[in-house]
Amino acid sequence: MNILDAISPIDGRYHGKSEPLAAFFSESALIRYRVKVEIEYYIALMQELGTVKEPVDSEALRGLYRNWNTESAERVKEIEKTTNHDVKAVEYFIKERLDAMGSKLPRELVHFGLTSQDINNTAFPMMIKESHETVVRPAYVALIEKLETLAQEWRNIPMLAHTHGQPASPTGLGKELMVFVYRLKEQLKALDGIPFTGKFGGATGNYNAHRVAYPDIDWRDFGNRFLKEHLGLERQQLTTQIENYDHLAAYMDGIRRMNTVLIDLCRDIWTYISMNYFRQKIKAGEVGSSAMPHKVNPIDFENAEGNFGVADALFTHFSMKLPISRMQRDLTDSTVIRNLGVPLAHSLVALQSLQKGLGKLLLNEAKLSEDLEDNWAVTAEAIQTVLRSVDYPNPYEALKQLTRTNEKVTAETMSAFIDGLEVSAEVKERLHKITPHNYLGYAEEF
Repeated sequence: MNILDAISPIDGRYHGKSEPLAAFFSESALIRYRVKVEIEYYIALMQELGTVKEPVDSEALRGLYRNWNTESAERVKEIEKTTNHDVKAVEYFIKERLDAMGSKLPRELVHFGLTSQDINNTAFPMMIKESHETVVRPAYVALIEKLETLAQEWRNIPMLAHTHGQPASPTGLGKELMVFVYRLKEQLKALDGIPFTGKFGGATGNYNAHRVAYPDIDWRDFGNRFLKEHLGLERQQLTTQIENYDHLAAYMDGIRRMNTVLIDLCRDIWTYISMNYFRQKIKAGEVGSSAMPHKVNPIDFENAEGNFGVADALFTHFSMKLPISRMQRDLTDSTVIRNLGVPLAHSLVALQSLQKGLGKLLLNEAKLSEDLEDNWAVTAEAIQTVLRSVDYPNPYEALKQLTRTNEKVTAETMSAFIDGLEVSAEVKERLHKITPHNYLGYAEEF
């Protein structure tokens, strides 16, 4: 399909940015993961039973998913046209390949005692786990590292703060970026604590078929070992036919929280650009507006914000929907979970846009300094607090009267006010040293 014909921008306009996730979330990838679960289970089951006369050629069997290709995926889909069941088609595909290999291994141990959800509810967690470790987490870490680099570079840049959109006690540009670094690291730490788990227990989670066929085997222990040793997952101990999805919901909420922090960042940087605290690097040939030649729009931050928003909307629906299923199972999770790659893809597009935007920022230090100099009123907090410390009467009220007039508060205004105070020369000297440029607390120390 030509990407220009794609309905979703993930497979069209943003195909180049989201492509790394195709190896985990495409239809072919899903089938491959299902084949992997079936093959690994087949090998582990024969080893557990110990009744197979012919030695298990594990590597040849694993080649069915390790050497996966489009032809294999298409064959499974061809079988599915007859079965009208995607997982049963995988079972038949494996049996077909065993025949083609001339294997004498027992065919009916393929998919033995399982329901389709034993395959799906291990395949999808593996998809999430491996995409997270390979693509998703490194992308967030790279963004955090970029922010931390900029924060260190701008550590000593004082900046007028704005609370409620109004000038407030000064801060540091680097420190404000480090706030986001800190928040993201905290959320990443929480995300890292969420286990990747799967369901594996038969038609209603009780190993009914397994136990009636082989009552002497501890199937719960087998399932625990199989998921951990063969699939890299933890087994959920009590389930219905489908997994509980609680950990998957926590994972999606964790990514969503990181995205929310980054939406906050996008809006802040967008605002700083509008205030001329930042300019943006200009690329030859680029157009900011089809009508206004002068414009250089903060499109990377807007694109990132929009894509994070789409991702978060989907993550919210998934995390609220997937853990809910009627009695032992309904099918509503099936169509939803197939879209797991979509919000991750939008997140990946957003991260790349944000990285690009951050790389185009040019600090306008003169404008930051100008705004500080233009807002001497923000030193009122400092002055009234020092006066409080020496028990000067009603300092807050005195500074309120000074700063809440229609006359602009300047360095001269503050100097004259300090000179008129009935305090010691030492206190006046301390107060005269306070400026909007140095009233920073620990802003430069992080």
